[in-house]
Amino acid sequence: MKKLLGIGISVGVLAGIWTQVSIELALITWVGFVAWACYFAAGGGREGFLKGLAANLAGALWGYGASLVLTYATFTGAVALVVTVVAFVLCLQAAVDLLSFIPGAFAGTAVLFGTSFDLGGTLIALVVGAGLGWLSDIAGQRIHAAVERSGQPIPSTPRRAR
Repeated sequence: MKKLLGIGISVGVLAGIWTQVSIELALITWVGFVAWACYFAAGGGREGFLKGLAANLAGALWGYGASLVLTYATFTGAVALVVTVVAFVLCLQAAVDLLSFIPGAFAGTAVLFGTSFDLGGTLIALVVGAGLGWLSDIAGQRIHAAVERSGQPIPSTPRRAR
């Protein structure tokens, strides 16, 4: 429970700050939260940051490529065909260690589609969200450590011999 307290405090505070800042700067708030979740789902730490973010960005770029193809491919079933190919590629790219977090790739594609193909806004929010994941993890660990230290009895000072 104590470990969850630290992460809960750090995530809660940073989530509030991210929400306000993203609104003020007209950033895509919810996309940042998706990337933040991917950070933890990918295992957290340096590896979770790198794999989560790389997979998110790759997925968004594949989604953008799909949108470009679909501007020209207007035949019946084009969307289904393009989605089939992109889904296949998202799984296949997982052979590259950095891109091995398949759920993150699908999340990256999904958020791009969910933003009506706002590539710039999506990429910014994905990067910020991954960074917030890492920051909240570090802050949560520090809060946890501080709570653990405060729960320990204070060692008594040895008395001087007379």
